[in-house]
Amino acid sequence: MSPVIIGLALVVLLVVFVAAEEEAPFCQILGSPESPLLSKEGDVMIGGAFSIHSKITQPPLSFTEKPTRLTCSSVNLREFRFAQTMIFAIEEINKSDFLLPNVSIGYRIYDNCGSTLSSMRAVMALINGDEWTVGKSCSGQSAVHAIIGESESSSTIVLSRTTGPFQIPVISHSATCECLSSRKEYPSFFRTIASDLYQSQALAQLVKHFGWTWVGAVNSDSDYGNNGMAIFLAAAQEEGVCVEYTEKFHRAEPEKLMKVVEVIRKSSARVIVGFLAHVEMNNLLEQLSLHNITGRQFIGVEAWITADSLVTPTSFSVLGGSLGFAVQKANISGLNDFLIKDFWERDFKCNEANRDSMTETAPCKENNNVIELKDYNDDVTELRYSSNIYKAIYAVAYSLHSILKCSYSQGCDKTVEVTPWQVVQSLKQVNFTIKNGDRVWFDSTGAAVARYEVVNWQRGSAGSVHFKPVGYYDASLPPGQKFVLKTEAIMWPGGNTELPVSVCSESCRPGTHKVLQKGKPVCCYDCIPCAEGEISNITDSNGCKKCPEEYWSNQNRDSCILKNVEFLSFTEVMGKILVFFTLFGLLLTLIVATLFLINKDTPLVKANNSELSFLLLFSLTLCFLCSLTFIGRPSEWSCMLRHTAFGITFVLCISCILGKTIVVLMAFRATFPGSNVMKWFGPAQQRLSVVAFTLIQVLICILWLTINPPFPFKNMSHYKEKIILECALGSAVGFWAVLGYIGLLAMLCFVLAFLARKLPDNFNEAKFITFSMLIFCAVWITFIPAYVSSPGKFTVAVEIFAILASSYGILFCIFAPKCVIIVLKPELNTKKNLMGKT
Repeated sequence: MSPVIIGLALVVLLVVFVAAEEEAPFCQILGSPESPLLSKEGDVMIGGAFSIHSKITQPPLSFTEKPTRLTCSSVNLREFRFAQTMIFAIEEINKSDFLLPNVSIGYRIYDNCGSTLSSMRAVMALINGDEWTVGKSCSGQSAVHAIIGESESSSTIVLSRTTGPFQIPVISHSATCECLSSRKEYPSFFRTIASDLYQSQALAQLVKHFGWTWVGAVNSDSDYGNNGMAIFLAAAQEEGVCVEYTEKFHRAEPEKLMKVVEVIRKSSARVIVGFLAHVEMNNLLEQLSLHNITGRQFIGVEAWITADSLVTPTSFSVLGGSLGFAVQKANISGLNDFLIKDFWERDFKCNEANRDSMTETAPCKENNNVIELKDYNDDVTELRYSSNIYKAIYAVAYSLHSILKCSYSQGCDKTVEVTPWQVVQSLKQVNFTIKNGDRVWFDSTGAAVARYEVVNWQRGSAGSVHFKPVGYYDASLPPGQKFVLKTEAIMWPGGNTELPVSVCSESCRPGTHKVLQKGKPVCCYDCIPCAEGEISNITDSNGCKKCPEEYWSNQNRDSCILKNVEFLSFTEVMGKILVFFTLFGLLLTLIVATLFLINKDTPLVKANNSELSFLLLFSLTLCFLCSLTFIGRPSEWSCMLRHTAFGITFVLCISCILGKTIVVLMAFRATFPGSNVMKWFGPAQQRLSVVAFTLIQVLICILWLTINPPFPFKNMSHYKEKIILECALGSAVGFWAVLGYIGLLAMLCFVLAFLARKLPDNFNEAKFITFSMLIFCAVWITFIPAYVSSPGKFTVAVEIFAILASSYGILFCIFAPKCVIIVLKPELNTKKNLMGKT
């Protein structure tokens, strides 16, 4: 086809189109206008959209003829009350002399039959009106200045998105989806109820409050259910609550509903959070009752927890004991009489005489099932959302009052043309109090403050079901005061008064801690006892904490107790044994000293240098006594005394023995012709040598105590469960210097005695000194590794044993032979015998 022909065809089409425009000067509706269920004309108009019928039957779509109208069935009494409440509030305002004094409010209420498809038809009808033609222009004002509705979030989203570009305000009384809080997507949306953000978080807090850490979750597969459940799951995770399963279904998906029922039946969680719309909850309840699935604790949301339509003869076996959040009751004076009587007389003018004809206000033939609700009043006492509708109507009225510049004396300026966008701006500023005392205002998202009652499904005395308030949640209160529950007033499933348990794993008692099971949620864990020295003093502890350094865990690992302090005490068996041998050695020393004192004039005592012998016995006495300083609780003075006393007394003892050994050697040297060696080692020199040797040790001890003395020390590293109270050496150099000096003198004495061992026996005690020094050195050489390796109080016991063993060795080796002669063989105690002349 040539371009010329195409151009001519376009010109012809354009001419035809212009001609058609000139022939159709009026804007008219394409199709049939949608009639409202209830309507009344007024100076300003408010629209309403409610699911007065909850089921819809779609006509067959053959595409060969125009589809018939949708058929609605199954009256939803609660939604019908919403429409009645809207009319009541409008009539009350129209009678008011204060609010909009000379302006009447009209209404157009549509039934969307619980379907988003019908919601779209209703919103288009509210925007366009029901006239066939509206003049030459199709860009006029909306038929209504504000719309009240809808009840469900999904339908409200359809409504708000459609009206949004035209800036027509939509005020919902029960659409709680958090998604509607976006002012960018829904700039003209308001609601007299809080968003699910608060309810979902409160649900998680409620579950956590009762210790239910293992729950199931079911939600409507809609904007309301999906958004609310997503917020709940996030809040539950923060609260430490685990969700065994999350299932969702839509009212039009029976196969998914059956899957949900099967999951609930097989699950171990005894608590179910149902974030469901009213219709889905009703469908789930029917199936649970049919399959006899009972004994679960349901946690509900405001959409269904107080729905009277869910109360059936079999529903209490499934939902009895349910807990959930509900909107506060509608305590509005005059509302009850209007719902039962005035509405039917004045607004819904269908009666027995005219049911076969169409009235001016309602299509009666299509709503015969609505007329059957006349005189029904059982649900009036449980009305809750009605107060939200009441507040929404008054919010619009106050906005119009402000726009029309109304005053009590002059009335309203009717010349002002009210536009929907003006109502939107005015709604953001409203702040008033209705007659029951509730304050109404909208926050930055267009929502009201979150206030909920916590209700409990309970059986009344006459067998009826009551939604008993057992607490409240108020998001406007400070943290810690938002949640108040009266737990003692709650009735649990099955009529039980005991709190049901729903956990994946039993609580871990104090003394144990949780260890997660591999591949399972955090609420599934094993309870592992705390290690030694660690405790957990709370239930379900995530870990154990170490006790402070001086404390240790008790047997149950649930508290820290002071560690046992260990030291060698006088009261224990080992301490008593050592004290006994100390005193016994002291007694033997005193006996020997007494025996020598009595026989001091005998040749044997004189020949063995009685002065050094008595000094040696005195030093041995001190040696035995110094071992007592090692027993008992260490203190600063005892730690300094025990080591210095031990060092000085033993040097004094070895010095005396060394003096005796030198005397023996010098005595035999003096027998050589011309030797005068004894004059250089007489009594004075012997005393001086003892003092000199001892003084060196005293100087070492003074330096030790001055620079870094011993001190009491709590040894916590050797044993974890107890504290060893011991004396720290302070300066290790000082200690080993004291011990080394003693060892040096002992080795010198041993060598000299060994050299003198073959001198004439009758006068010579060098071999006894040799044996004593041999024992002394052996004891102290073996002491060193034993001292280093012995733990705790045994270190002190080893040191005392070394002191006692070496003291006993000196006492027995040097003095026992002499005592035998003095006591048992006095005939040998003669000068002749000692001189070897017998």
